[in-house]
Amino acid sequence: MRGLEDRHKTPILFGTRFAHRCIPHVSGIALFSEARIISGMAGKKRAKVREEDVTGLKYFDKLAPLLARLHEVGCQRDKAGNRRLHFDQYCMLVLLFLFNPVVRSLRAIEQASELRKVQRKLGCQRASLGSLSESSDVFQPERLKEIIAELGDQLRPIARDPRLKDVQHTLTLVDGTLLKALPVLVQAALPDPRAAKHKAKFRLHTQFDLERGVPIRIDVTEGISRGEADERAVLAKALETGRCYVKDRGYAKFQLFNEIVAAHSSYVCRLRDNSRYEIEEDRPLVAEDVKAGIILDAIVCLGEYKGAKDRPDHPLRLVVVRTTPHEKRGKTGGGSAGPASHGLLLIATNLLDLPAWIIALIYRYRWTIEIFFRFFKHVLGCRHLLSHAPAGIEIQTYCAIIACMLISLWTGRKPTLRTYEMICYYFTGLAEEDELLAHLAKLQAHDA
Repeated sequence: MRGLEDRHKTPILFGTRFAHRCIPHVSGIALFSEARIISGMAGKKRAKVREEDVTGLKYFDKLAPLLARLHEVGCQRDKAGNRRLHFDQYCMLVLLFLFNPVVRSLRAIEQASELRKVQRKLGCQRASLGSLSESSDVFQPERLKEIIAELGDQLRPIARDPRLKDVQHTLTLVDGTLLKALPVLVQAALPDPRAAKHKAKFRLHTQFDLERGVPIRIDVTEGISRGEADERAVLAKALETGRCYVKDRGYAKFQLFNEIVAAHSSYVCRLRDNSRYEIEEDRPLVAEDVKAGIILDAIVCLGEYKGAKDRPDHPLRLVVVRTTPHEKRGKTGGGSAGPASHGLLLIATNLLDLPAWIIALIYRYRWTIEIFFRFFKHVLGCRHLLSHAPAGIEIQTYCAIIACMLISLWTGRKPTLRTYEMICYYFTGLAEEDELLAHLAKLQAHDA
């Protein structure tokens, strides 16, 4: 494990999870000792996780009953009945990794499991590095989805833009993000370096509930995004009734539009800039539309060059918004790495009754999922993979969803950097419980 060197070395917008963020100084006294800072640097021996590094475990008491159903998962192969690390215990240790910035690698989890306090609170024995590594081959990540669903049912809408009050379906932002494994590990198994480069990437296909401020589903695929791993194919298999799927142009596929409508849901999706269409009904613009930069609101015909089964089978509305053009400049020099834009945003939807400026507003909220990806990778620390097996990545990902939901349930707000920091301070013993509760009370008073 490469630990802190890979996981926290790059300063980012929200601050990194440990090295740049969790080392404040109070009255000139370092809250984290110099030895533990140096322990993350290359060539230095890492300090062990100590009893005093792990506090706040009583909050895990509420998790134990929720995860108890997982205790016997994966035990079918244990004919001798001597399994020491169970699925529920492994999930608790992963959650400890997510909430405690001192526990920052698989080896640190092993060290934490040796502590009497951790064993007593989490109900586990010492977990060897081999047992932790084996978890991805033994446990079934799918079983965590039912727990996520139960937690999701407990969440209430945190904040809703009053301008969206007439949107009947649940606004669900859809996108994917890449996680990169260590190519050297994959290259050891694959002689072709090019195949190893693609194999070392995992895509997280994410659905994010805008009102509750948390992800509700993440599907993990490995390697190149094609076939069943294509983002559109993954979404098509995960469609639910009563959702409004808000998507970028990578999801623009007429067959997917039809499947969403057939599932009694709706969509708001950006089209590619070079999309061709014919106007069938030009709808008048109101003052709010013009103020929002909308230049066209129409029912259009798309896909006339395709066969009947590949064309939209429902009235398709196109809203065109004037935006600032940009050129593709690459990732260096502060330029955009995305495709060039000529300054017109083409948004397709099957929502016919909402004002055009509301459609534009819905799509504008799509950026919220990008903010979540930053939180997921850089604050929760999920750029650092505890396992490089797809099942292990799924377990870590689902535990991260549970962590986000727990923060929302504890605080009544969507997960933010400040709140997460305060929880981390408490879990590392830097903040007392009354200080954490005071922080949460302050948030609630601010919302009142």
